[in-house]
Amino acid sequence: MNVIKSLPRLLLGFIFLVAGINGYVVILGLDPFIATSPEAMALFDFQYLLIAEKTLEIVCGALLLFNRFVPLVLAVLSPIVANIFLLHLFVDHSLLLLAILIAILHSYLLMINREYYIPLFVRKTRG
Repeated sequence: MNVIKSLPRLLLGFIFLVAGINGYVVILGLDPFIATSPEAMALFDFQYLLIAEKTLEIVCGALLLFNRFVPLVLAVLSPIVANIFLLHLFVDHSLLLLAILIAILHSYLLMINREYYIPLFVRKTRG
């Protein structure tokens, strides 16, 4: 059972770590070692946005690999995963299978860590 919980976390961490490092290769003006979607790169007219996103991907990928702050990392990655999925679903279909895999892994990890998110959905606060 522990492998079933660890494998998706490790795989998602590896994907984000490699994608983040690949993004820095692109930022430095070098050829990426993994195919990068030109449509996705065109969305980053401002270099600081790409740097911010790729830094988050590297940090979150490393934290997932080392099993640290997993609920926080999943919350931080949620808008990034949604953006990746929607971009490849509607704009660029080249990496759609990878985007679907990322969305499935992320959803599964959110589901098995749901006890950390349930308190966020309270109707009234104390005060």
